[in-house]
Amino acid sequence: MNKYLFVFFIGVILSFVMTPLAKKLAHQVGAIDVPKDERRVHKKPIPRMGGLAIYLGVVGSILLGFKIFGIASVVEKSISEQQVIVHQIKGMLLGGTLIVLMGIVDDIKPLPAKVKLFVQIISALVLVVFGMTIKSINIPFMEAAIELKLLSIPITIFWIVGITNTLNLIDGLDGLAAGVATIAAFSLSYVAFVNGREITAIMTLAIAGACIGFLPYNFNPAKIFMGDTGSLFLGYMLAAISIHGLVKGATAIATVVPVLALGLPIFDTTFAILRRLLNGRPIMEADKGHLHHKLLSTGMGQKRTVLILYAISSTFGISAALMSKSKTWDSLFVIIAASALMYISMGMQSVRKQKSGNKE
Repeated sequence: MNKYLFVFFIGVILSFVMTPLAKKLAHQVGAIDVPKDERRVHKKPIPRMGGLAIYLGVVGSILLGFKIFGIASVVEKSISEQQVIVHQIKGMLLGGTLIVLMGIVDDIKPLPAKVKLFVQIISALVLVVFGMTIKSINIPFMEAAIELKLLSIPITIFWIVGITNTLNLIDGLDGLAAGVATIAAFSLSYVAFVNGREITAIMTLAIAGACIGFLPYNFNPAKIFMGDTGSLFLGYMLAAISIHGLVKGATAIATVVPVLALGLPIFDTTFAILRRLLNGRPIMEADKGHLHHKLLSTGMGQKRTVLILYAISSTFGISAALMSKSKTWDSLFVIIAASALMYISMGMQSVRKQKSGNKE
């Protein structure tokens, strides 16, 4: 277990130490989030680009861990298979670096949505070039899979770009995105570990560690935001790692587990897209209809809202872990139903609050 703890704590330390430096750099280059519209809940300018510290924490802990322990100590496979894994890890880190570079520019001076989408697609294609694609989609609750064949590459790009943006869209409150990413990373790490996917377990622990190291500066009241540098990088890495082989061999759960672990941002983004389509608005247009906005509108403070969302995210994470171990689905259905009810009830509570306010 030493290698797992080592990577995790190095991620924590590097991120914690680097965040003040990222804050100082943000001030120097003008990467400051000024509250110019009603969507923003902070009242004074706050530096962003804190994601740079998360990036250094993740990459530094992964590279240092493999340098010290060696790939052979983690993966008991042939030399050729180890080389393939190293090649894929290089692809993930290269694609993640492209995302971070774009995020830094965007945090300094916001880029057009089309430019950001283009870079995200290029970063997804990097994974394809390095041999990482979704070759099949497993059918939940059945030992069967749909082979994608020609659709493999477009589905891979869709997954990477989609998940990359889901975490970015929920990054609206102090500590929310970092906390949700931590919970998702821990969930994926546990599932990977029990299924013998050591590399995946180590990389997700590096992500969890880097997020935890950043949270003391980012939790309410935040001293720095992760910005697009952090939220897009975390979304990209979690999406890429799930393709890397989270639970290969466990056919019934290979598709569902990543979706459940990232349940909160996925469902929030899905509802956001549907909401904007139904209202005739562009799907990339920002609004105040996200779950965290709805909870805030009921009168809850930022801390309470974030903790509730942590609880929902943890529920999805637990359901992912249960699915990885259980052959019966009763407990899973209960957890998913509970999560759905929590989401719907809080949304309805927000609507009632708004209606009552309008009547007054």
